[in-house]
Amino acid sequence: MIEKQTESIFINGEWQKIDPTKVETIYNPATLEPVTDVSYGGSQETKEAIEAADTAFLEWSELTGRERSKFLYRASELMLDDAERLGKILTMEQGKPLKEAVGEVKGAAHFLLWYAEEASRGYGEWIPSSVKSKRMLVLPKPVGVVGAITPWNFPSSMITRKLAPALAAGCTAVLKPSPETPLSAIEIFKIFEAAGFPKGVVNLVTGDAEAIGKELLTHEKVRMITFTGSTNVGKYLMREASNHVKKVSLELGGHAPIIVFEDADLDKAVSMSLASKFRNNGQTCICANRLYVHESIADEFTNRLKEEVQNMRVGSGLDDDIELGPLINEQAVVKVKNHLKDALNKGAKLEYSGDKSVASLKLEGYFHPPTVISNVTDDMIVMNQETFGPLFPIQPFNDEDKVIAKANDTDYGLAAYIFTENTSRSLRVSERLNYGIVGVNDVFPGAPEAPFGGIKQSGNGKEGGHHGMAEFLEQKFISIGID
Repeated sequence: MIEKQTESIFINGEWQKIDPTKVETIYNPATLEPVTDVSYGGSQETKEAIEAADTAFLEWSELTGRERSKFLYRASELMLDDAERLGKILTMEQGKPLKEAVGEVKGAAHFLLWYAEEASRGYGEWIPSSVKSKRMLVLPKPVGVVGAITPWNFPSSMITRKLAPALAAGCTAVLKPSPETPLSAIEIFKIFEAAGFPKGVVNLVTGDAEAIGKELLTHEKVRMITFTGSTNVGKYLMREASNHVKKVSLELGGHAPIIVFEDADLDKAVSMSLASKFRNNGQTCICANRLYVHESIADEFTNRLKEEVQNMRVGSGLDDDIELGPLINEQAVVKVKNHLKDALNKGAKLEYSGDKSVASLKLEGYFHPPTVISNVTDDMIVMNQETFGPLFPIQPFNDEDKVIAKANDTDYGLAAYIFTENTSRSLRVSERLNYGIVGVNDVFPGAPEAPFGGIKQSGNGKEGGHHGMAEFLEQKFISIGID
């Protein structure tokens, strides 16, 4: 399905030939087997890509929204038609179960579809003037060349979430995917090529993350940086971008709480809490990190949760009926182990760990068993830092005000969830939670038509909905004097 060496740098409508002395190997995290070699680009390739995007910008930005939408529609169709194959490639490089991977590819296609529709809706504004001799007009104009930097945990959907609104707005782009998962990006750019995007509108550079990122940050022709990843890297990008007054859109780390009130539908709360925590094996920025359960139902909830976790199947994402794949690398496994060790040393109770069942499978890759702990206290690392793995801490509560205060006691503010059947409580608590996204009896809030983004140190800007395209538009004010 994949050649031994895969062309991975796409500049000005052309795939660059592989230099065998400048390649890196991509490994399957479930088996540690090599998948393919890809080109290792750097500063020079990024400069060429930026120049190509800048040259293409004038013509692309002057197309009508309807004209640009045709390319996005076509790319969406091609992606949906090829979702099964693309899902397998995604699983091979990232590890998530095939069903999840195919779902991600289809979700990525839906972002292309949404912004194909949204491309014609970059509305301006006519301002009623207080002066009879003036007319006032506001025109939305595309920012310019966009540098997009995407993570490994959603290597398909994160690309289209960024590029689709940028392209719809009339921007051109240079993409730097994660060095660990470039293969999905390569396949998406093949789709862009097949969809007929003009040369230079979309460009892809894989390789030296530091060199590529630095060039995107410092090149005067890049007018905006859009990034998803860790808060520390986001802060660095914001600092460096400020030196050149570039616009930035950042979707950063999270530490999502789930609050299960005593009136919750317990079946729903258990199943959806599991779905949130163990989606992509806990490697999502909006997955549950802390689980607060009302003390009157805590024991029953914990027992039901343990029963479900015990039945989860762990293995290579390409195998049948797998629910949990590997973590992305060895460092990720060590991080989960350290969070668990810290909690146990501070008095947490190990409710369930699938150590023996996972060990019996003799898996070669980066696996950590799904683990549930209780008797959790606020001083434990797991309650303060993003674990990004299959470790689920449960803490009981008995007071609404206090649990909201605990949920808000973090530098992060991306997503939070509550389970309750009380309409007044759902609105009251949602309004008081200091998060950019709140799910009420819902742990999958992301949708192409809705704004997605955090507050505090979880980032700035929005992706999705008309808000997502607005990030890539500047507002030009025109004042016209008339007789």
